[in-house]
Amino acid sequence: MDDHNKRVIETALLCAQEPLSVADLSRLFIEDIATADIDGALVELQRAWDDKGMELVHIATGWRFQSRLSMREYLDRLTPEKPPKYSRAVMETLAIIAYRQPVTRGEIEEIRGVAVSSNVMKQLEDRGWVEVIGHKETIGRPGLYATTKQFLDDLSLTNLQSLPILEDAAPIAVAEQLGQAIIEFDADATVGTVVIDSHTEVISETFTNAAVEEVTPESETPSDKTKQ
Repeated sequence: MDDHNKRVIETALLCAQEPLSVADLSRLFIEDIATADIDGALVELQRAWDDKGMELVHIATGWRFQSRLSMREYLDRLTPEKPPKYSRAVMETLAIIAYRQPVTRGEIEEIRGVAVSSNVMKQLEDRGWVEVIGHKETIGRPGLYATTKQFLDDLSLTNLQSLPILEDAAPIAVAEQLGQAIIEFDADATVGTVVIDSHTEVISETFTNAAVEEVTPESETPSDKTKQ
């Protein structure tokens, strides 16, 4: 692909408000351009921006430019308002869904050892991170929760296989181990190492656009299993 066409693609990506797929980018041109040529141009653009404050990334819904994490402290000065906060319960629930999906609310409660409040699920659904994708064929046909493409986009991931590799660890109480997941959300953040025990997975670095606050004592009710 010649320099002019690469410049067209670069401009479109810089001006786009949402990620653009290869199919979207192909519509920029009257003439037919092979998908392989567009893919090649995108790789070249990634390299061209290696030493810039912006980077070109491939995520679940396409390609987009975003600021690098190293620019965060400077950009934060332009937006002094604090990001929304989510409780540890929300973060733990999100981590379980991400690694055990599809999963029912009851299964989440069994892993965490406490009841999952409707408010926790509502926050995750309102954020666009999780959704019900079906129902389990069992008594009551409970909803099966899974993460969305928005969740992947916010983590700058292309698919679920791009989530951090899990590392086995000695068994620990589920709620206690998940409580160690201090997740500070930021649009420029990247995900890091994940540690699990034989039943539970924990995301130990960062997602997007939120900060974690401690759970208040009255925010959750111990499950029947915990009470016993």
